[in-house]
Amino acid sequence: MQVSVENTSVLERRMTVGVPVERIETEVNKRLQQTARRAKVPGFRPGKVPMSVIRQRYEDSARQEALGDLIQATFYEAVVEQKLNPAGQPAVEPKSFEKGKDLEYVATFEVFPEFEVTGLDTIAVERLDAEVVDADVDNMLDILRKQNTSFEAVDRAAETGDQLTIDFVGKIDGVEFAGGSAKGTQLVLGSGRMIPGFEDALVGAKAGEEKVINPTFPEDYQNLDLAGKTAEFTVNVTAVAAPKLPELNDDFFALFGIKEGGIEGFRAEVRKNMERELRQAIKSKVKNQVMDGLLAANPIEVPKALLLSEVDRLRVQAVQQFGGNIKPDQLPAELFEEQAKRRVVLGLIVAEVVKQFDLKPDDARVKELITEMASAYQEPEQVISWYYKNDQQMNEVRSVVLEEQVVDTVLQKANVTDKKVSYEEAVKPVEAPKAD
Repeated sequence: MQVSVENTSVLERRMTVGVPVERIETEVNKRLQQTARRAKVPGFRPGKVPMSVIRQRYEDSARQEALGDLIQATFYEAVVEQKLNPAGQPAVEPKSFEKGKDLEYVATFEVFPEFEVTGLDTIAVERLDAEVVDADVDNMLDILRKQNTSFEAVDRAAETGDQLTIDFVGKIDGVEFAGGSAKGTQLVLGSGRMIPGFEDALVGAKAGEEKVINPTFPEDYQNLDLAGKTAEFTVNVTAVAAPKLPELNDDFFALFGIKEGGIEGFRAEVRKNMERELRQAIKSKVKNQVMDGLLAANPIEVPKALLLSEVDRLRVQAVQQFGGNIKPDQLPAELFEEQAKRRVVLGLIVAEVVKQFDLKPDDARVKELITEMASAYQEPEQVISWYYKNDQQMNEVRSVVLEEQVVDTVLQKANVTDKKVSYEEAVKPVEAPKAD
């Protein structure tokens, strides 16, 4: 077998492979012999058909099959011989495909980039340091109570925070528009659920009252036919209900699965959950900084095949998340290209860190992570047992732990500064950079 390789770009390779005719004929004859043992030809008993008849009837198909298998087999033999690491399937173009002659074909493909991760000592990481204090727990209890607010009917004018039950009809230039009418809608004033001005105009309304209001749709409203236009809504208020916060009692605690221990037991459980959230938030922010640093310090070119594959994966995830009748390939690829490139590049860099530093998932950390995740459930032992019986889930946990070990490895060499902050600041999501 003869092999030559041409570098057509940083990652693309054009490999020419020549396969001797003797090997081709051996493979063709092997298939014809297999066919002869099972072929049913009128006038002959099975297994007794002359090879000349078999060759006349089946040689073309046997040759096509042999050539296809040989291309696949010799391609992988060639890349091993040339020490190449293909990314994605090759595009194969036959050059010589004639019977009685050597087979020659050209395979064009991309390879994984070869690089060494550098610049770890240039990565700057700000590691937050926070703790959960009593005031944080008090604030969380208030949030939980507000999330479980009930409403009671009142005989007074509506105030911000009240829940109104309304019927409304919307018109623009005297004509009703699609989606502008509803009956029996429950609306909390101040929730921001309706367009600007709608809820404010209903403050002071009473049950049984009809109000005509004129809010304006925002200029960037998703329905371009309505954007920037002033509408007229006729609103009938059928009920006004005031918010009522639940008491901190056993009934309330039971909503969260806490059946004993009273207020102190509930506070302890809330604090434990907050501390878990805090650890995850700090770890996540450190990891994001490390990954951003690795990207900045190691700009690499990536195979188009990997990018396209990741774009397709993100399309499928988007359809699964948002539903609808749309098919993944109907979503524009450019919506996912930036995210796909970040994922692919980071995947290659992280894999190289694992290789360079000979990292392997630490069993103790795997066990610790599973225990941590299981602690959020009422019966953690069952959750732990489930993980250890599920190979796929265990492999996913090992991957998470290995990524954490990559982060730790980088932190040992990076410029790390610790910053004391409040719980609220530590768990607050990082704001995405604003587009220009």
